[in-house]
Amino acid sequence: MELLRTFVREINKRHLCRKSPCLKIAACSSSYANNNQALPSRHKELIYGSSPELVSKFGDTGQVAVKTDFISEEEESALMKEIEPGLRKKRYEYDHWDDAIHGFRETERVSWGAVSEAVLSRLRSVSFMEGSPLLGPIHILDLDKAGYIKPHIDSVKFCGSTIAGLSLLSDSVMRIVKEDDSSQWLDLLLPQRSLYILRDQARYEFTHEILKDAESMFAGIKVPRQRRISVICRNLPG
Repeated sequence: MELLRTFVREINKRHLCRKSPCLKIAACSSSYANNNQALPSRHKELIYGSSPELVSKFGDTGQVAVKTDFISEEEESALMKEIEPGLRKKRYEYDHWDDAIHGFRETERVSWGAVSEAVLSRLRSVSFMEGSPLLGPIHILDLDKAGYIKPHIDSVKFCGSTIAGLSLLSDSVMRIVKEDDSSQWLDLLLPQRSLYILRDQARYEFTHEILKDAESMFAGIKVPRQRRISVICRNLPG
């Protein structure tokens, strides 16, 4: 939470939303709220963008959301105890079949213990429309401290309208950029133990990436990157 306090103090000093780019700190409000579990008001989204209009368009409709403290430290530890043994058997790789990731290990997992399964059930209820068919295996992506995810759009052959991921072990910054107009962009602050969600236009028409440590800035403030694990759920193409 200290990271969020730092940004709130900085935002109050700068009044960033009075000019472009714009930063929005607001409770998530979307059409999905009626179908999903309500979140406590402390779960906020932190979105910094190229214009107030773009921030409002995606933030207010729930196409982009960041929910802080989505899991507890104990839940993070439970997830790591299940994830870590499988990852230890793998080496970090520095190329990828579609050149999208650098410095990574990845795996998939289908079965989970009770604590982790409860976390994933909560993630699904918040992130996806009721009845939406989900991709079976959970994707686990491990970036080393020097690793990063390059700008890309997930294949429509394998992924539907929504991508949701937990951020473990480290804070980070996700950048999304309109594929055919790089002047339209959003930065998402992803604190450790937060949940991010990309839906609809943000998922299909914008590339997304995780910034490398040397470039990891949010609203002009350095966000130090450590080893980062993401636990990613997707729905099936419809």
